[in-house]
Amino acid sequence: MDGRKDVGILAMDIYFPPTCVLQESLEAHDGASKGKYTIGLGQDCMAFCSEVEDVISMSMTVVTSLLKKYKVDPKLIGRLEVGSETVIDKSKSIKTWLMQIFEECGNTDIEGVDSSNACYGGTAALLNCVNWVESNSWDGRYGLVVCTDSAVYAEGPARPTGGAAAIAMLIGPNAPIAFESKYKASHMAHVYDFYKPDLASEYPVVDGKLSQTCYLMALDSCYRQFCKKYEKLAGKQFSISDADYFVFHSPYNKLVQKSFARLYYNDFTRDCSSVDNDAKEKLQPFSNLTGEESYQSRDLEKASQQVAKPLYDIKVQPSTLLPKQIGNMYTASLYAALASVLYNKHASLDDQRIVMFSYGSGLTSTMFSLKLNNGQDPFSLSNIASVLNATEKLESRHMTLPEKFVETLKLMEHRYGAKDFETCKDTSLLPPGTFYLTRVDSMYRRFYERKADEEIAAAKAKYSNGHATNGYANGH
Repeated sequence: MDGRKDVGILAMDIYFPPTCVLQESLEAHDGASKGKYTIGLGQDCMAFCSEVEDVISMSMTVVTSLLKKYKVDPKLIGRLEVGSETVIDKSKSIKTWLMQIFEECGNTDIEGVDSSNACYGGTAALLNCVNWVESNSWDGRYGLVVCTDSAVYAEGPARPTGGAAAIAMLIGPNAPIAFESKYKASHMAHVYDFYKPDLASEYPVVDGKLSQTCYLMALDSCYRQFCKKYEKLAGKQFSISDADYFVFHSPYNKLVQKSFARLYYNDFTRDCSSVDNDAKEKLQPFSNLTGEESYQSRDLEKASQQVAKPLYDIKVQPSTLLPKQIGNMYTASLYAALASVLYNKHASLDDQRIVMFSYGSGLTSTMFSLKLNNGQDPFSLSNIASVLNATEKLESRHMTLPEKFVETLKLMEHRYGAKDFETCKDTSLLPPGTFYLTRVDSMYRRFYERKADEEIAAAKAKYSNGHATNGYANGH
């Protein structure tokens, strides 16, 4: 493979809207019982797009930020893939809007389009880019993956499981976050657990109970196959003790807790040495349950979470920072959880293994393994953590009243699929350098501008003789 090794993620960045609502406040507003969203779902806060932001603006913001902060020449990008389930156009891919960034420097030779299947699209895009770098088709340039979604729900019990964010990942060899490509397992099936058949609405049709069961069934199937592949190649049994961290797709944190407990229960049924005697005793009453019975057993759920909690606190809790604070980011959720581990634990991740579980309703799922090394600047774990800057980004957000959140969603309902309108163009809450939507014309064409930062302001001053300074605003 021409000396290519450690193909994986060289760099990461995340963007999420500065507008958010506290789950505790939303509980009170909705008349829900106290703790239903915060304890029942395990969520703290939820980000949402205002009328000036969408998946395209978030994507352009995070891509320009990554290229700038890691000093990557846009000419060095050879493949660009986007994962999203937020439909802006049924034909034109989000990737084409992002091409404006690369057209400016003359780079139009970039492969890839969008991948779509619920929350799994980002993983499909990532695996495509990794496979490209590992293949004979690779031309020596970087791959770039963007996961972007705005998760919104109709008024009702699912609404507090929304969120919004965009993540960008640079792919290449000699990466600090390398794929262990031989350790990978998928489970695909046909199920109606969550889907979006009404193209006139942004809201999904959700069977919440079925969706949770499908998630856990897919997790079981992937884990069993993952273990078999590992054991065949490594010549020894795999258990949760063989990974330092587990990162799960996170629609809401309570499901992440249940998921790790499910892996622990799998290790118990496989008689793994990672399960201590005390845990075996507590899980023994459930040893003869059928698969279907085990998914419906509240007693098993409670017992497995109890015995798994000490390991959950070590192996999973570091991944929950961003998902609990932002909410369900659909395709970006899994990678926001990975970003949380990198941010929280970057100083101690050398030679550590992270097992990832990606799930998309309908359904698609994959479990895969990453091996970490310190790397070298600008592609080092410490620099990735610095760029992610999670705490400062979270603390700089604006806490919105639930009434304003509901009002915004009503406006977005009215605007979804609409044409010939202008936004308020209020950028007061947006960080410098953020892209934002200004209008949609009578032909449904979308126009974006960028909030000036120091660098942009200097460029505008230099070209104040009337030359165009912002190609993105010109609708190219």
